[in-house]
Amino acid sequence: MRRGHRKASFVYEGGGTHSVTEGVIKKAETNMSIKNNYKHTILASYIGYITQAIIVNFAPLLFLTFQSSYGIPIEQITLLITVNFAVQLFVDFLSAKFADIIGYRPLAVAAHIFAAAGLAGLGILPGIMPHYTGLLISVILYAIGGGLIEVLISPIVEACPTDPSKKSAHMSLLHSFYCWGHVFVVIASTVFFVVFGINNWRILAFIWAVIPFLNAFYFAQVPIATFADKGEGTSIKNLVKSKLFWLLVILMICSGASEQAMIQWASVFAEAGLKVSKTVGDLTGPCLFAVLMGISRVGYSKFSGRINLRIFMIGSGCLCVISYLLASLSPNPVLALIGCSMCGLSVGIMWPGTFSLAAEKCPQGGTALFALLALGGDLGCSSGPTLVGITSGIAGGGIKTGILAGIIFPVLLIIGLILLARIRESKT
Repeated sequence: MRRGHRKASFVYEGGGTHSVTEGVIKKAETNMSIKNNYKHTILASYIGYITQAIIVNFAPLLFLTFQSSYGIPIEQITLLITVNFAVQLFVDFLSAKFADIIGYRPLAVAAHIFAAAGLAGLGILPGIMPHYTGLLISVILYAIGGGLIEVLISPIVEACPTDPSKKSAHMSLLHSFYCWGHVFVVIASTVFFVVFGINNWRILAFIWAVIPFLNAFYFAQVPIATFADKGEGTSIKNLVKSKLFWLLVILMICSGASEQAMIQWASVFAEAGLKVSKTVGDLTGPCLFAVLMGISRVGYSKFSGRINLRIFMIGSGCLCVISYLLASLSPNPVLALIGCSMCGLSVGIMWPGTFSLAAEKCPQGGTALFALLALGGDLGCSSGPTLVGITSGIAGGGIKTGILAGIIFPVLLIIGLILLARIRESKT
């Protein structure tokens, strides 16, 4: 082997283990054939996270429309959110057991087909069966797709034969596409509703369904590698015996909670602080949060070679604490909105950063590790807003009091990252 060409091993999903040098990998990446170019795999993965953004953020824009058009009470609308979350958790759990057995490719294709079916179902099923039943079936379908996407896409990108020193950069950039997808969905949907009217939302549902439908065919063609050089992956039984694993799960819970506890109320801060309409509030609240979160992830991906990930995450946690304090304690509503938006900048690296730390600290974790971490992240995404809501209720509807309670999550994240270094040192 020529000097400077480090050997790397990986498995193609079609079968067989291949050993190549980094020079050969680089040459292969210049090949424009989809089946030989991992750049297509990464691009398909980016589109996968855009699909996830559509799944999460499109239907909530229509909740008031569902309520007025179909006469569905707010309690049943809330149940749609709960079902979406519960189904994704269930899929996360099953994926931890069966993803490696079934294979990444068939599950990635199936994920996008389920997502497309659910989005298209929003425009079809409520009109051919009881309205709420149609909505519920659609939510279940795209929740299955969303759960699979959340579990599969990160390990697919992690397993791509790219420069190991840039793995965390690729992971951060990958997750930024959820942010850009979020912004795109809100802005494009808002423009569509203004131009064509909210009554034509079914057409938009079909348009959004085209993205995962086409990406299913894309994933059927791109090369997909697995962790050949890392063994068959640690079993769930062995993972749950590890203190390191549970610390990583806590980091994921805190990451999801730190993000969602704030973004769920971003629109409220915008409307209350700037005295604007709901539409403008959505654009200046959640959209601004998502833009700054995306900038954070892209920025880290660009400069990751010069940054210690764990230290950067501790700094992000400290900025998150400041953001929560500013949003919850500032008497000036504009400063509160700045705190809310700045939180997006601080949480950007938390979720993808924890995935990257997990891949580094548990190299034999395999798909089970990613699936269980995704499950922990989903728990955080639910528990964060729930804590804020419960605390706000106890405080008599004071949303700022609820936000202040949410500060516990970035604080625990900082503590967990400090402990992570000690666990590593004890093993060396």
